Amino acid sequence: MDVTDFGLCKPTGKAHALIVVNSNDWDDWLAAQDAISQSWIKAQGFTPRPGNAIVIPTKDGGVSHGVGVIGKHAVWDGAGLAAALPNGQWEIKQNDGCKPEPAACEMLALGWALSQYSFTTYRSKPKPPAKNQLEIPANIDTPRLLGQVQGTWLCRDLINIPANHLNPQGLEDTARDLAKRFDAKINVVAGKTLAADFPAIDIVGRAAEVAPRLIDMSWGQKGPKITLIGKGITFDSGGLDLKPSKAMEMMKKDMGGSAHVLGLAVAIMTAEMPVRLRVIVAAAENAVSEKSMRPLDVIDTRAKIKVEVGNTDAEGRLVLADALTLAGEESNDFVIDFATLTGAARVALGTELPALFCNQDDTAAQIIEASNEVGDPLWRLPLFDDYERHLDNGYAALSSTGSSGMGGAITAALFLRRFAGTSSNWAHIDVMAWNVGTRPGRPKGGEAMGLRAIYRHIEKLAAKQPR
Repeated sequence: MDVTDFGLCKPTGKAHALIVVNSNDWDDWLAAQDAISQSWIKAQGFTPRPGNAIVIPTKDGGVSHGVGVIGKHAVWDGAGLAAALPNGQWEIKQNDGCKPEPAACEMLALGWALSQYSFTTYRSKPKPPAKNQLEIPANIDTPRLLGQVQGTWLCRDLINIPANHLNPQGLEDTARDLAKRFDAKINVVAGKTLAADFPAIDIVGRAAEVAPRLIDMSWGQKGPKITLIGKGITFDSGGLDLKPSKAMEMMKKDMGGSAHVLGLAVAIMTAEMPVRLRVIVAAAENAVSEKSMRPLDVIDTRAKIKVEVGNTDAEGRLVLADALTLAGEESNDFVIDFATLTGAARVALGTELPALFCNQDDTAAQIIEASNEVGDPLWRLPLFDDYERHLDNGYAALSSTGSSGMGGAITAALFLRRFAGTSSNWAHIDVMAWNVGTRPGRPKGGEAMGLRAIYRHIEKLAAKQPR
């Protein structure tokens, strides 16, 4: 895609100036303006709320410049400015006493670009080109910006695509396209080999029309070893523990974890971050047929741990168990999985705040710090060891769901820890992957949540090691 598709452009010398003012500095800034500008702003009843903007006219009624207000969330303030300003070409000006830092400029440009997203793949008319363009600021890392834009757009697109168009083969096709684009290595395991080597993934997906598979992509030759793991359930009927129709309606998004890791990989590879990257996607559809797993079936896993199926609708943790085991067969500096894993996490934190689980306190603190830096919220929930006993209460083997009806997000994470290990540097994000409503830069539909936070954390890990 061209940068103009994201509402961004290269400098042309024809852009209108956009003065950016922090909301805390508004009164001082306004007092320093000329009397005509002050009168105009007051006459318009302008409210200096972050994300709001106003155009200052010339004497003949043209556009002199724009003024935008930002606060502590520059990404979403940038999205608000894109919506508030009239169509045209704009340039963030570092003058007039307002000099936003490069990080703020980058986040403003990122928010501006995210506000241009819409999913129009199946509309009769193609998406029109973005009419509001922001010049890419000269003082930022452009590949870093464009990588995060492209990664977020890809993540959103994959989640929004309906399940009859994006099945396990579709996820494989996407991964192969990325491997070709970035010269990455890719290996796909399916069929009899999958059944033998990744039995849990095979059992979850064997009832579906399109067969399950494990996708394994590697890129980069230096830096820390980073492994991203994504739950790729392209549709979740619930299996024999069938979901009610309303709960099943949104289950095209159950591959949101895989969308996150593929999008994050695009961001990392576009920026040419010095890491040794591995991306593992466990791709399957949880369907119903004579091959479906049954409640209380005892199944095999790659780790040779027998698991009793507590509920066939808790399939995501089963496919992740095999993927985590594969990741742990090599040394890693950091392993993270993304998954639309439990409704319990949404009950605890709502739809907009993903749950973070981590088996290393210092890593958890670093991830939360990165989350706060980039305005991409995460909230840590505990790996409460006492709840381990619920998993061990299976009738015949380790229970996939546990015997308690409470704390479901925690017991799910504890189940994953059985396969990730207690000494590994591992994190798990239980994510909604969907905006239930529309806000500036965040349209209703598929959403990347925690992607930028983890990007920032990995970027810091890469900076700690010599190149």
